[in-house]
Amino acid sequence: MVYDLISLYEKVFGQAPAVVKKLSGDGSNRVYYRMSGDAATVIGAEGTSLEENRAFCVIAKQFEECGIDAPRVFAVSHDEMCYLLQDLGDETLFARMKGSRTNGCFASQDVDALCAVMSLLPDIQYKIGKSLDFSICHPVEEFDKRTVMWDLNYFKYCFLKGVGVEFDESLLETEFERLADILLEEENDTFMYRDFQSRNIMWHQERPWFIDFQGGRKGPFYYDVASFVWQARAKYTADVVEKMLDAYMNSLAKYRKVSREEFMRKLCYFRLFRLLQTLGTYGYRGLYERKKKFVESIPAALSQLQTLFGEMQCDFPVLQNIISKVVELPRFVREDTGELVVDVFSFSYHRGIPEDYSGNGGGFVFDCRAIHNPGRYEPYKNLNGMDAPVIKFLEEESDIKSYLDNVYSLVDNMVDNYMQRGFTHVQICFGCTGGQHRSVYCAEHTAKHIAQKFHIKVNVNHLMQNVNYTIEKGDCCE
Repeated sequence: MVYDLISLYEKVFGQAPAVVKKLSGDGSNRVYYRMSGDAATVIGAEGTSLEENRAFCVIAKQFEECGIDAPRVFAVSHDEMCYLLQDLGDETLFARMKGSRTNGCFASQDVDALCAVMSLLPDIQYKIGKSLDFSICHPVEEFDKRTVMWDLNYFKYCFLKGVGVEFDESLLETEFERLADILLEEENDTFMYRDFQSRNIMWHQERPWFIDFQGGRKGPFYYDVASFVWQARAKYTADVVEKMLDAYMNSLAKYRKVSREEFMRKLCYFRLFRLLQTLGTYGYRGLYERKKKFVESIPAALSQLQTLFGEMQCDFPVLQNIISKVVELPRFVREDTGELVVDVFSFSYHRGIPEDYSGNGGGFVFDCRAIHNPGRYEPYKNLNGMDAPVIKFLEEESDIKSYLDNVYSLVDNMVDNYMQRGFTHVQICFGCTGGQHRSVYCAEHTAKHIAQKFHIKVNVNHLMQNVNYTIEKGDCCE
């Protein structure tokens, strides 16, 4: 399809581009190119959905007509599957804030930029909300009960099911219904950007320009405030948050009067909803698609959720209890003690080898499928490798002991070497067909062997059994 973009460029500017460079992608399926020539430098976009492309182009026109900075659409192909955009450079607002995030203290010019964005947000919400024909919005026109439940179930199936915690689905669904009702109490008379965050704002000509609004729809103004101010990876400090909220409310007063107390009360529910939606995305992109940057973002989002539950005085106890279990999972707890920590997994090859969430890579993956399988026999089918009958079968009817002797020889050398070299993490995985018998037995025994021999912390994760526990440094292992 890049040839269609080249043809479109040539049609608009009278000559072919001299250079066409594919840009690194974001979380979507759209593909972008920087197209340069003597006539102009533009961004060429390839979309996968005609309706989404059309929504972007129409909304971009509304931004322009309302006097709000967004990329100008120069041309759209005949089939509307690609289009040419104004090139706003490469610096997003998120990238601009890197130094402040790293230092943990936001520079005054960065705070000014954030407040400028928040001052513009009511103009986006009300001016575009007044003029836009919402029938062009994709995939839906309005923030309603159905879309709320879509996002809450996205969190449930793509995140909660992915991390493997046990929960009462009926009780959780009841709380989801109550949250949806609260969110929909607010009038939906404004434009809801939907993905209003610093990665979707370019810093161009010393001011903010807005992009990636193709998912916008009619909806409550609280949503975008929660989305921007409590963006999980932005790391805004408490004083910066207050300044951004002040800037927003001062600008909002042009369109609507609302007390600070009422504003903050309602905003809490949208913060909760947005964080759950964000974790759903992190679950899908990170736990299922195994994209590292999304996995790395999960602990920050969980921390925000815990803080928010404290502010809300536990309006949703079932959900709060579930999240408390998730944050205790070893994969989301990374203590920088300077000492080696070992993660031991059992898994099913049908589900794939576990991701190394530390980001370090390395370690071992052992295949247990050559060991005689107790799962073939009826008495053991509903048991696992931690149950006494399975343990007895494996030790008497298979060569699992000699198998583990070889494993220990390899693992012991590695652990000893890593401790001497100051490494802080290693992962050891055991896989079998179902992740139930052989791999569980091997993971259990290897974890205890390491903890007992080296007196270090070992996290045990039986993925298919939803069992996670930690052998702390110094614990006695029989």
